[in-house]
Amino acid sequence: MKNYFSSNFKLGVLGGGQLGKMLLTETHKFDIYTAILDAAKNAPCAEICNEFYQGNLMDYQAVYDFGKKVDLLTIEIEHVNIEALLQLEKEGLTIYPQPSVLQIIQHKGRQKDFFVKNNIPTANYKRYSAFAELKKEAQPPFVWKTAQFGYDGTGVKVIKTTAEINNLSDEDCIVEDLIPFKNELAVIVARNSDGETKTYPVVEMEFHPTANQVEYVICPARINSAVAKKAKEIALKVADAFQFIGILAVEMFQTENDDILVNEVAPRTHNSGHYSIEASYTNQFEQHLRAILNLPLGNTDSKVAGIMVNLVGEAGYNGDVIYQNMEDILKIDGVTPHIYGKKETRPFRKMGHVTVVNKDIDEARRIAEQVKRTIRVVSGENSYEL
Repeated sequence: MKNYFSSNFKLGVLGGGQLGKMLLTETHKFDIYTAILDAAKNAPCAEICNEFYQGNLMDYQAVYDFGKKVDLLTIEIEHVNIEALLQLEKEGLTIYPQPSVLQIIQHKGRQKDFFVKNNIPTANYKRYSAFAELKKEAQPPFVWKTAQFGYDGTGVKVIKTTAEINNLSDEDCIVEDLIPFKNELAVIVARNSDGETKTYPVVEMEFHPTANQVEYVICPARINSAVAKKAKEIALKVADAFQFIGILAVEMFQTENDDILVNEVAPRTHNSGHYSIEASYTNQFEQHLRAILNLPLGNTDSKVAGIMVNLVGEAGYNGDVIYQNMEDILKIDGVTPHIYGKKETRPFRKMGHVTVVNKDIDEARRIAEQVKRTIRVVSGENSYEL
């Protein structure tokens, strides 16, 4: 085994946001030297990594030059320049997840085509490259998704009437059947280059009704064992089809008939796994390191039920962030806030999350609701500041 710890080995990470910040907690634990590339000079990772480089992740030269400085390259966001990664890989750099996999996943049309080719159950869909064709053919209701660069609900619209079609942009996109479902679920799969694979428990996701953003992640999902088994099996099938290395988040629908349909995947640590920092034996960020370094994978079992509450900027507030009522939630047993280090808030921007752990999942869910009602992410004067 290569000596990654307290050595000259240098791990490169494309992206310096909150996922990178939480990953660095684990690299610090193992004393792994890290370099970060991010477009923002004040990115959350900027002051806590060993080396920080400012550059556009979609710029070929910035990504290529950064890759030449490190021994192994990984990502915390999939919106990166694939051509640079393919060239670096051709020149011998180890990159996980693999560039060929990222190339498929970062385009929702190619991603859906991959599911169909590999007999992975997913909603019926059609790809469109021009608005005129879509307007002529697509019949509401349907779900419209931009093919690239969508995130946190951005680039996704539920179209229920013909009139709403006129509000869509003219770009490469997919149109999916609107699926009646009981639950939105997710399974995180870890896989290393030896082919060792582990899944985390199935989680249940509750979304904000208008922002199309996850508000709560509930682990374990409140579903029966047969559905959970089916969800895990399908998630493993997806990871194996990609021959994926790293952490893969597989988002799914549980239909009214208890079928499982894959919605989409994220080739990185994910919002649906944040609960694992407090609730699991091995959190997703440590597991990602284990996977990409081809180390033995850790125990994915939960020690206790966990619920994640997303902290997002409140509507109507832009500017220097203030966290109101932090003291009130810190008084509650089993509550742990994580602040991402973003200095400015705006409506629905992800600013942090709170984990609630409890032996009783129903009590954890009640406390999560209390936390959500109590803490406010705002800007301005005369507020409690962390």
